[in-house]
Amino acid sequence: MTTPIPARLVVLRHAKSAWPPDVPDHERPLGKRGRRDAPAAGRRLLADGWVPDLVLCSTARRTRETWDLVAPELDARPEVVFEPRVYGASAAELLNVLREVPEQRRTVLLISHQPGVQDVVLALAEQGKGEGKQEEEGGRDADGDGEALGRVRAKFPTSGIAVLGLRGAWADLAPGTATLTDFTVPRGEAPGK
Repeated sequence: MTTPIPARLVVLRHAKSAWPPDVPDHERPLGKRGRRDAPAAGRRLLADGWVPDLVLCSTARRTRETWDLVAPELDARPEVVFEPRVYGASAAELLNVLREVPEQRRTVLLISHQPGVQDVVLALAEQGKGEGKQEEEGGRDADGDGEALGRVRAKFPTSGIAVLGLRGAWADLAPGTATLTDFTVPRGEAPGK
């Protein structure tokens, strides 16, 4: 009998949005930079093998537009759920949604907003850090990439992608039950480059 592949959570903050006057927050579209960066995020997901089999996306226009530009860059057609509970969600609310993920899902992409994306990544990866952990060469510690964790603590920019390996089942997600393995902020090229 083969051991199941550990589950992975990929957290993507939506690409840069515009701030048109008199447009409610939920309906704000992507801005020019966001339309350029979102496809770069999709290319990064594909290149690094982080292609999801399930996407949980906020219902906000800027997150839906981010997904619409990420999706064509992937060599897959994952199930996509536009989840109203993800819009404006706290870390605790995001954890509640993620605990409902079916156990057979191995890579889940969560597309959401600040501060929830940063808070949920830190909650999952930081709880209990430093308790008897040995730091390895290159700044990695026994729980993952310490340098990446420091960057997430400092800022989670638009189009930022955090990748976490789960140490248990989706239903058991709680603070300290994942390892941050990578954090990157893909940027698209400006026209003419």
